[in-house]
Amino acid sequence: MNNKPIQAKHLITVQRPYLWVLSSIGLVLVVCLAVWLSYETGRRTAGYDSSNVAQMVDAMQEQITALEGELAESRRQTAMLERNSQIDGDTSAQLKKTLKEAQSETLELKKELAFYKSIVAPEQGKPSIVIQTIQLKPELPTGHYDYKIMVSQQGKNNNFARGVIEVSVEGKKLGKKQVLALTSISDEAKKPMKFGFKYFQNFKGTLKLPEGFVAEAMRVKLNPKSKTLEPVDERFPWADLTAGD
Repeated sequence: MNNKPIQAKHLITVQRPYLWVLSSIGLVLVVCLAVWLSYETGRRTAGYDSSNVAQMVDAMQEQITALEGELAESRRQTAMLERNSQIDGDTSAQLKKTLKEAQSETLELKKELAFYKSIVAPEQGKPSIVIQTIQLKPELPTGHYDYKIMVSQQGKNNNFARGVIEVSVEGKKLGKKQVLALTSISDEAKKPMKFGFKYFQNFKGTLKLPEGFVAEAMRVKLNPKSKTLEPVDERFPWADLTAGD
């Protein structure tokens, strides 16, 4: 009896190969979409949108033009009244105060306009991170302060700047020096406070100083992850931050 070996042939076929191709293309598209959405989300979270900034520049330019027109008219009327001796001391003081406030507002708008223009058309050069502005406004009579800290990237900023921001308030209590971390006196400050932006980022909130604490300065440190960016450590006198409020 001859026993012939059994030869088994396994034929593997891909059913409907076009479905596999379509699935592969679909997967690639999904990945691309996810990457794009992540980029857009990160960019908007960092506080930047090119179209929004361009609109802000146009709006601020119009506002500055209008303010400058009002200033010119106010100066003309004030000068005319003073020449005609038809203005008393109180009215003159009020007019001068109004003019000073309008001039200050115009100057601040021009500073902001220059900043946003630098975002639309950034200067070339080595990238760096800076503390752009710090605003501190007391909320009387509660004793709270509204703060706003803007950090930005200057130079050729093709990459996101990431790292940690440390903010503290230096001062004295009962004659002894104390340093209060912002995370301990503000509900909005997260611990640790991280930054991640390509152009700029705002940190806003309210802080409350302990009773008996006399603030002397606010210190801001920027510690970037990238070795190409230098860390920043600056101290701002409290009196300068609250001047004029």
